[in-house]
Amino acid sequence: MVAQELLEILRCPVCVQSGGGTLKLVRETWLVCQDCGRKYPIRDDIPVMLIEEGDKWQSVPEDDLPVPPPEA
Repeated sequence: MVAQELLEILRCPVCVQSGGGTLKLVRETWLVCQDCGRKYPIRDDIPVMLIEEGDKWQSVPEDDLPVPPPEA
């Protein structure tokens, strides 16, 4: 599990440039940007904060996100 302190400082790499990018933890294995809807998987307790990764899952509804996230 990702530490709460880390969750508080992580931001979406796309939206942080405009001052946003707040993330919420979904299903204990995904970080979802509250601004753009990109979804970043958490694999082996490490958030994968690559823009390409967030883009892949952006259109997937939160309830349909696979748990655990698939390997890259």
